[in-house]
Amino acid sequence: MKITSLNRRLSRRLSLKTPLRVRIWKSSAPEEKTESLNLSQNGVYFATNTAIREGETVEILLNMPAEFTDEPSTEWRCTGHVVRVEAVDSAQGKLGVGVQFDCYEVSRVKLPVASSDTAPEEMAKAILAAR
Repeated sequence: MKITSLNRRLSRRLSLKTPLRVRIWKSSAPEEKTESLNLSQNGVYFATNTAIREGETVEILLNMPAEFTDEPSTEWRCTGHVVRVEAVDSAQGKLGVGVQFDCYEVSRVKLPVASSDTAPEEMAKAILAAR
């Protein structure tokens, strides 16, 4: 009987290029700007010239596309751990890095604050415009 490996993914992954800012947690190394090669709600895979090791904690800033959230694109600050590192372009020394998100913070659109002289219909229009 042939045993096949199980797909451990918990969410849909898209081959999607979106800008990333990556920083190794508690490191003096500078933040690197790169882009995702694929992305899901639970993690990201990207190429980098930075020496990153499996198990390291990284912080990633990205705009999560509406395809995942069913909302307009929002900025996510994700903290995760590196689960895979592999050579993707040995001529240029690029590494493919897979990160599983441990936690994230989503930046939402700030809604206007109502004052006592704001008409309810004006407030409703302002809230809808902010979406």
